[in-house]
Amino acid sequence: MVIAANNTPSGDTPAITTKELHTVIQAAEKQRILEQSNGTAAWRLWGPYLSERQWGTVREDYSADGEAWNYFTHDQARSRAYRWGEDGIAGLCDEQQRLCLGLALWNEQDSILKERLFGLTNGEGNHGEDVKELYYHLDATPSHSYLKMLYKYPQQAFPYHALVEENSKRGKDMLEFELLDTGVFNDNRYFDVFVEYGKADVDDMLMLISVYNRGAEDAPLHILPQLWFRNTWSWGHDASRPTLSAADDLEGNPDDRATKSIAIQHQTLGDYYCYFEGNPELLFCDNDTNEPRLYGSQGNGFYKDAFHDFIIHDNCHAINPQQIGTKAAGHFKFLVPAHGKIEVRLRLSKVQQRQPFNDFDTLFTARRAEADAFYTELQSSLADTDARMIQRQAFAGMIWNKQFYYYDIPEWLNGDPGKPPPPVERRHSRNSEWLHLNNADVISMPDKWEYPWYASWDLAFHCVTLAVIDPAFAKNQLVLITQVWYMHPNGQMPAYEWALGDVNPPVHAWAAWEVFKTEREATGGTGDLDFLERILHKLLLNFTWWVNRKDADDNNVFQGGFLGLDNIGVFDRNAPLLPGGGCLNQADGTSWMAMYCLNLMRIALELALH
Repeated sequence: MVIAANNTPSGDTPAITTKELHTVIQAAEKQRILEQSNGTAAWRLWGPYLSERQWGTVREDYSADGEAWNYFTHDQARSRAYRWGEDGIAGLCDEQQRLCLGLALWNEQDSILKERLFGLTNGEGNHGEDVKELYYHLDATPSHSYLKMLYKYPQQAFPYHALVEENSKRGKDMLEFELLDTGVFNDNRYFDVFVEYGKADVDDMLMLISVYNRGAEDAPLHILPQLWFRNTWSWGHDASRPTLSAADDLEGNPDDRATKSIAIQHQTLGDYYCYFEGNPELLFCDNDTNEPRLYGSQGNGFYKDAFHDFIIHDNCHAINPQQIGTKAAGHFKFLVPAHGKIEVRLRLSKVQQRQPFNDFDTLFTARRAEADAFYTELQSSLADTDARMIQRQAFAGMIWNKQFYYYDIPEWLNGDPGKPPPPVERRHSRNSEWLHLNNADVISMPDKWEYPWYASWDLAFHCVTLAVIDPAFAKNQLVLITQVWYMHPNGQMPAYEWALGDVNPPVHAWAAWEVFKTEREATGGTGDLDFLERILHKLLLNFTWWVNRKDADDNNVFQGGFLGLDNIGVFDRNAPLLPGGGCLNQADGTSWMAMYCLNLMRIALELALH
C-alpha cells in the first residue's frame, strides 16, 4: 500500500509507504520533546496548568487566624477574584497563566453554573478535605500535543447540600458519603463529557468537547467553553487590563456553518484569536470580584459571576452588551438525544485563521495516532494489555497534574497597595520566615484539587516517574526546587505551603540519581553529568542543614518531625515534647539520613569517574 504525503494524490507529491508513515508518526512526539528540551520550539508554552482548586488555599488566605478553608470558600469562588492563580474544569493555560481556557456546564437543574469542581473542606469531610466529583485524566503526551479527560455530569441537580450534611454526621470510623451514594447517577441519568486538546503548533490549540447522554431520555445541556485572564490588575501593582472582544464572524467554512470568534490582546502574551464552530451566543464580563453580592457594597459592573447570573437567573444586565471584557464564553445550548452524542469545537490560535476548522479532524486524527505510537514504543516490553492501559493513564494523571504555581511570600505577608493591609498577626505566623520565597512556575502537583501545591518530597517521587517519558522536565523540576528563590538560605527545602518550614524526608538525592540513570539508559552514553554536578552542590547545602539543625545531640541520631508516617502520630512531631520540652529521636529520620549519605556518595563517585 502506498500513501501520498499530506493526503494529496500520489502523482502530486512523493509517495511514502505505510511503514515509512508509521515511522514518521512514531517519531513525531519524540521530536517535540527534543525540540522543547533543546530550546528550538516551546511545546510546553501551553499545557494543563490550570488548578482544579484555588479557593481554600494558603495563598488566597489573608485572615488573622490562618483558617484558609474558611477565609475563601467554594461559594465565594464564583464571585471573588483570586489573587494568586485560577481554577477550572479541564483547564488549559499558558506557562505564566496569563490566559486560561476551561469548561463550564449547566443541566438546567443545578443551583449554580458548574465552573469548578466541588468538594468538602478539611472541617467538613469526616476524613478531611475530599473532592466530590467524578472525573478522569485519560490520556496525555509530554509535549501536551494531545490531552484527554472525562467529566461525569449528573442530569439532576448537583447534591451540594446533601454531600455536606451527610458527611458532617459521619465519624472518622465511618465510610465517606460519596457522589455515587447520593443517587444522582441512578438509571444512567448523566452525561459523559469528554474534553480533548490537540496542538496544531506550539501556540495553536484545538479543543473538542464530546458529550454522550447515557440516559434513556433526551436531556438539556448548556456548554460554555470559557476564556479569561488571570486577574493582575486589581492589586495596585499594574492597573493595565488585557482585553477579550467579539470579532467579525467568519464565512466560507467548508460545512457552511457560521463561526464566532473572539480577539484576544495581552501586553506580554500578545494577540490570539479564539474560534467557536457553530453559532454560539458570545458572553462577556470581567474577572472582578462581585462586591455587592459578597460584601453588600454599592456598585455596578459585569462581575466574575455574570455568566451564572445570566444563564441561571436570566439576568441580562449581568453581561456586557458591548461584548468586551476580561472573561468571555461561547454559550451553546443543546437537547442531547437519549443515548446520543453532541460535539463542540473550538480553536485558540496565535495565527488568524480564515477557515479554522478546515483541518480540525485531520489534526486530531494525527495527534491521537502520534500519542498511540509514542506509548506503543515506550511500552514495547509490556505484554499485558491492561498493564499498558493502566500505565498510560497513570502517565496522563502525572501530566494533567502540572500546575502554574504563584506565591510571593513578601507580597503575601505585606499585602497589596490596592487593598487594605493584612492583619498584623500574619507578620509572625505561617511562613513568615521564608521571605526569600517567590514561586511562579509550572510544577508537578500531588493533586490539583486535594493537594494543589507542591511538596518537595512528593515532587522527587513524581520526577522519577516523569523521567520515563520526559527526562528534561524531570531534571528541571528537581533543579527548580533547589533554586535560591525556593531553597532557604540555611539550606532547607520548602515543604508545602501550609508550613514551608516543616521537615520532609530527604529523597532529593535519590530522585536525582534515579532520573540520571533512567535518561542514561534511554539515551546511552555517559548521561547528563552537568545535571548531576549542578544538583550535587545544592544537595550538599541541604545535607549540611540536616546535620546542623536536626541532630540536636551531635551524635548522628536525627530528629525532624513529619518524616513519611502520615497522620498516625499521637502528638505533633514538629513541636517540643510537653511537659518539660525535649526532642524526639526518630529511627526513620536517622534511616533517611543514612540513605541520603549513600545517595550523595553514589553521585560523587559517578562524577569522579569523569
